[in-house]
Amino acid sequence: MTDRTGQIAVIFVSTRTDSDPQGYAAAAEAMDALASRQPGYCGVDSARGADGLGITVSWWADEASALAWRAHPEHAAIRDRGRAEWYARYEVAVAQVGRSYGWQADCDFEQNASICTPLP
Repeated sequence: MTDRTGQIAVIFVSTRTDSDPQGYAAAAEAMDALASRQPGYCGVDSARGADGLGITVSWWADEASALAWRAHPEHAAIRDRGRAEWYARYEVAVAQVGRSYGWQADCDFEQNASICTPLP
């Protein structure tokens, strides 16, 4: 588990169109790879349902890093293509994490204190 306290969460909620699923998958993979090389990048979590509704949370060390990613030219180009072709709608929320914790069924806290976060 990762302590996300203090990180910036960029929460992207979207509904996909049926257009070009292979192109979308390739672009998403390319954006994941590009984002992971940016200063301040801390990770990404993403899920999409069969109905096309998806939620992606990208994690950033600070607001400046999140804003730099938003302004990155390759990201901006893919965002424009997404608006034109891949998304029926999306919304973005940006927040600073005030508290973070998790639980994992198979995590032995005594032996893995650095990756197992106990519930408060």
